[in-house]
Parts: sequence; C-alpha cells; structure tokens
Amino acid sequence: MAGIVDGVGPGVGVEWTDRRVVAHLGPASGGYVELAVAPVSALHEVPDHVGFEVAVAMVGTGRTAVGILDVAALTEDDVVLVTAAAGGLGTLFLQAAGNAGAAVVGVAGGPEKVECVRAIGADVAVDYREPDWPDQVRAALGDREVSVVLDGVGGEAGRAAMALLGVAGRHILFGWSAGQPTEITTADLMGRGLTVTAIGPRLLPNLRELATRALDEAAAGHLVPVVQRFPLARAADAHAALEARATAGKVVLVPAGVRSS
Repeated sequence: MAGIVDGVGPGVGVEWTDRRVVAHLGPASGGYVELAVAPVSALHEVPDHVGFEVAVAMVGTGRTAVGILDVAALTEDDVVLVTAAAGGLGTLFLQAAGNAGAAVVGVAGGPEKVECVRAIGADVAVDYREPDWPDQVRAALGDREVSVVLDGVGGEAGRAAMALLGVAGRHILFGWSAGQPTEITTADLMGRGLTVTAIGPRLLPNLRELATRALDEAAAGHLVPVVQRFPLARAADAHAALEARATAGKVVLVPAGVRSS
C-alpha cells in the first residue's frame, strides 16, 4: 500500500506526517482499504517523481524480481527466455535482460500480450498458445541457443522452455502458474550440463533490502513496472481479469480520489 502518512502513533516522530511512503503489509495484506496502519519499520519513503502505483508494484513484485535477478546474474553473453513475459515479474525481467545487454526472448499468451512484450523490447516475442512456439524461437535465434530460462509458469510451457536451453544453460524456477512445477529429471541435467535453481524461500531473509533496491531501480528509471490500474471499488473486476489472464504487468487497486503522485 502507498500513500501519504495521515497520522502517527505513540513513539513515532511527527516528522513522518505527510511523507509519501509505501509499505508491504504482509501475506494477508489488508490492501483492500483506503487507510491502513503499518509499523514505521515497514515504511519506505517514495520520491516525488515516483508514482504510488509504481511504488506498490516495486515493493512487492519488484523486490522478488531483484532477488531472482541476483541469482540469474545475467550478462551480455546470455540469451534469456522469460515465460509469462507480459506479467508483473516478466516485464521487469525483460527490461533487466535488455539492460544487461543480453538477447531477450519473451513468451506470453495471446496476441495483445505478445505485442506488449515486443513493445518492452524483447528481441523475440512468441505466443505460447501456438503449439510450434519453440520452433519459432529456434528459427528466430538461428545459430544461438537459450542460455537462461526465467520460469514462473511450470507445466508444459516450462518443460518446453527448458528443452530450448543449450549446453551449460541455467534454468531458474520461481513458480508454477500453470498448476504444476516444471518436470526436471537427472537425465536432463547430466545430458546438457544444465544448472537448475529453485528460488523458493531463499529470498525471505532479505525482503526489506530487496524492496529498497527495487524502489531505487524504479526511481532511477532502470526498471519501470508495467501497471494496470483498477479503482478500489472495482476490486472484483480486477480479480476476474486476473483469473481470465486478461491483465498485463502488475494489477494495482486505486482508492477514489487518489492520484499516482
């Protein structure tokens, strides 16, 4: 949740009043409200030039992206394939890979999302709903092979992405929106010398530091989240759009009368 501090409790300096802040309110976030109470230790100040919706996206999804990117350690020599490339994490990964000088392949579901991926700067953008999408990637890359897969989808799409990895490729697992994780066997690892890293809870000890870095990246213009706004009163519509996979980027609820800055 992001906004302007309206009041402070006992033991908190009055200088916090009227500051622009953002806070991640936890797993059961309570983010469906116009006002929220958060400990001062959870607050991050938001610069004037950073919109509240950007801050909300980066304090949660952004911190996860930064942690995953630390593990991926992308370089200009990489060919990076991003599954769910039009999502909140995926759109940040596309930017980060481009910033690193890597070649970028974005995989998304449906023509509109593919266009979103292409607009962000992917060198190759394909629709995973088309059964021959792996062949489209191979044809587009020519004699180059995928060296890194950032996989938050799992299932058949994750498996197909892993099959595109060349020798010594790195497969980073951080979710399975398809309903099941990417199936990986010892034979897969031994046959091509692949490295598979599952992110899981390894980010938990560093969440605040990751959030600070994510907000700094946004403030500097290095990682700019794609945000789809819904009025708070239309929270049900936002959920319906998410369930229908009809959204791009990060979905943010905005109370009536609140501006982005």
